Amino acid sequence: MSLDHRLPEELEELRRTVEAFAHDVVAPKIGEYYEQHAFPYEIVQEMGRMGLFGLPFPEEYGGMGGDYLALGIALEELARVDSSVAITLEAGVSLGAMPLYRFGTEEQKREWLPKLCSGEMLGAFGLTEPDGGSDAGATRTTAVRDRGDWVINGSKCFITNSGTDITGLVTVTAVTGRKADGSPEISSIIVPSGTPGFTVAAPYSKVGWNASDTRELSFSDVRVPAGNLLGEEGRGYAQFLRILDEGRIAIAALATGLAQGCVDESVRYAKERHAFGRPIGANQAIQFKLADMEMRAHTARLAWRDAASRLVHGEPFKKEAALAKLYSSEIAVDNAREATQIHGGYGFMNEYPVARMWRDAKILEIGEGTSEVQRMLIARELGF
Repeated sequence: MSLDHRLPEELEELRRTVEAFAHDVVAPKIGEYYEQHAFPYEIVQEMGRMGLFGLPFPEEYGGMGGDYLALGIALEELARVDSSVAITLEAGVSLGAMPLYRFGTEEQKREWLPKLCSGEMLGAFGLTEPDGGSDAGATRTTAVRDRGDWVINGSKCFITNSGTDITGLVTVTAVTGRKADGSPEISSIIVPSGTPGFTVAAPYSKVGWNASDTRELSFSDVRVPAGNLLGEEGRGYAQFLRILDEGRIAIAALATGLAQGCVDESVRYAKERHAFGRPIGANQAIQFKLADMEMRAHTARLAWRDAASRLVHGEPFKKEAALAKLYSSEIAVDNAREATQIHGGYGFMNEYPVARMWRDAKILEIGEGTSEVQRMLIARELGF
């Protein structure tokens, strides 16, 4: 009996639909957004109408009734064309809406999820801090109970989707007490956009992902109702570890898409570009580069789909998610480098998609857990 990795018809139809959208709608417009460092509201709005932001959520909350495999397929197809659009979807779903779905009360779900699923609103996840980085447990932001409210003070950095015109909330991790051993007790709290004392800085000037929104946040005596606590008090650390485990699958799918996009563009260029009287693709040196690039993208796809399948079926997936994220992000960098090399001088020109892919690839080895953190997680799952 052989394993069948082919997609069921409904997921293959989703893949084809997103593929067409990426090529017909995203590709012609995204270069201008990217060079202007502008958020693509028009594209995001259309993604919302397609139901992409609601893919893994139940229909009762305005979702499409799909799962993480469906989300990954959409992310891969988008990232084959552009990563800024893909990361907007990834962060909006796995970091913005998923914490509410996984840990929110029924009232919180009814209030927030329909607008998040429709793309009418974006959510963000405020975890990383300037002095924390990979040490997510070193949270310094605090939240203190004052009568019926939480009062929040602190700052967050590198937060995606946190300052757009349609951002509706940021879920913030904060120290809400101390355990018996003196270690911090971390909780998650929903902070609606526009809350007094909640300040969103100007967008970062970034190397890549220039058409996505990334900002620093600060909280100065920000007061929100006690009912904005997400999940159990003191369980915020465990909650965001679960969210990050799932998010690594989504990032792996995105990285796979970028890697495959590098193959797509390089194959096209190698057939069209002539040198010394023949297409450069006729040279074995180019053919071998393309073969290695395709091999890496194919293997990464198997890795993230395996992790997603385990998640969907309720099986342990932490190690597989880390494996997929580590491998796909590193081969995305490899493929982007090779694609740029195949394009030669044109690969260094921003008008060519591979230049954008080269700039976008590196962050994949850093965001949602660095390559070093993934290796730590894998080793830990092996018993070390």
